[in-house]
Amino acid sequence: MIDLDELVGVVFSGLSPLVVKDVVDDGERIRVRARTPDGSVACSGCGAETARVHGYHDRTVADVPVDARRVLVVVRIRRLVCPTRGCRQTFREQLPGVLERYQRRTTRLTSQIGAVVRELAGRAGVRALSALAVGLSRHTALRLLLRVPSPQPRVPRVLGVDDFALRRRHHYATVLIDAQTRERIDVLPGRTADVLEAWLRAHPGVQIVCRDGSGAYAEAVRRALPDAVQVTDRWHLWHNLGEAVLKEVAGHSACWAKAGPPLQDGKRAQTTRERWHQVHDLLGKGVGLLECARRLNVSLNTVKRYARVGEPERLQRAPQYRPTLVDPYRDHLRRRRSDDPAVPVLHLFNEIKALGYQGSFNLLYRYITQGRVEADRLPISPRRFARLLLTRPDSLTDEHRRLLDDLTTACPQMIDLAELVRGFADLLRPHEGNAERLDAWIATARTCDLPHLHAFIRGLDQDRDAVRAAVTLPFHNGGTEGVNTKTKRIMRQMHGRASFALLRHRILLA
Repeated sequence: MIDLDELVGVVFSGLSPLVVKDVVDDGERIRVRARTPDGSVACSGCGAETARVHGYHDRTVADVPVDARRVLVVVRIRRLVCPTRGCRQTFREQLPGVLERYQRRTTRLTSQIGAVVRELAGRAGVRALSALAVGLSRHTALRLLLRVPSPQPRVPRVLGVDDFALRRRHHYATVLIDAQTRERIDVLPGRTADVLEAWLRAHPGVQIVCRDGSGAYAEAVRRALPDAVQVTDRWHLWHNLGEAVLKEVAGHSACWAKAGPPLQDGKRAQTTRERWHQVHDLLGKGVGLLECARRLNVSLNTVKRYARVGEPERLQRAPQYRPTLVDPYRDHLRRRRSDDPAVPVLHLFNEIKALGYQGSFNLLYRYITQGRVEADRLPISPRRFARLLLTRPDSLTDEHRRLLDDLTTACPQMIDLAELVRGFADLLRPHEGNAERLDAWIATARTCDLPHLHAFIRGLDQDRDAVRAAVTLPFHNGGTEGVNTKTKRIMRQMHGRASFALLRHRILLA
């Protein structure tokens, strides 16, 4: 059994430096009466010890709740007389760790409030604390948050740099972390080269910088730290390769989709062929790309897209159909039309209706007229084909592997593209010998008829040293991307209304 004095000592153990005299239950709150211990106290001005009491007064502070009820601590404080001549005449004693100067809350309650507002900030923190019987305003919560000391910026050996949007397409900021420990270093206002350059010059000592493909960050590092090693992020390299692969697959859909439904040769396909001939006729006469766009009244990017391909059929796209209710009965329809090519569609409709078909007659009629019954396989979109090319071979099922083999063998360019994708995937495993392999991969890719991949290679050439470092060194920018994800959560909590100083403080404390 625990007696009352022991129970009070356990519940209010944080008040152990005080002498608890009484605990009163006031209904909605608990009032604790206490006093400071007897003995001499050092003067806050000169440090001389004294026990001479000038007077007493009561000080009321809030403590951590008990049983979902507020706790008020009324402490009898001594005012002491300083014995040193010329120092202050009297001073009020303080108890570090329990009672701080000018505070209306105990130290342990302030630390608990700080932990909540560090995660939830103002309004959300107030709502959570009110459920815990701690009452304060959102302004007080933010003031307590800003009083939490943020870590001092230090200079890491490997620095991770990335930007995030304060307001998309308008205002951005830069976050800096230690790429090895993922510790937040600093948050800078803006994402220009001058902002990062100023920070690097003020904090020398960085040896390696991990970044994405930003030209501004690359320029800042070249100016401030010409001897530092820049490492581009491997995820961004793979992502950019995926975009180029998707464009190549879409550009050759007229070739690899031959085994599927026939290409639609309608008005749109005819317009595409006519425009391709117009663009190449003007280019053959020495007309520039911009002048071609003006004469044909199309955008410059459209002219570039037509100029890249060597034949108009490569601009045609394979038809993309959504799954329909007829798909489960495709084999039956195909067998019936093979046995009797003149079978009426109405008879087929009645047959599959008896098998459980729940769609309409018009849906079945369109399905047949689009050629989806006689096709060797169901149509596949360029995006799905590109996804098969970019998927790790060990993760493909047998069906997907057979489908990928059929699609790539139908087009010579797709065979080259599949080999290049596998070769580049091997380069993303950092190794010292990958620098020579990267040069060989680029040389091989330039010999293939893949214009969109050539554009990707030109991007690699502009940042060749950073790409070499990415495929040879183990450092990457994944930790910075993770910090950006948490930063977006913090910004959503604050509803975009926080100042940059408060947002920076929360990011560094997270």
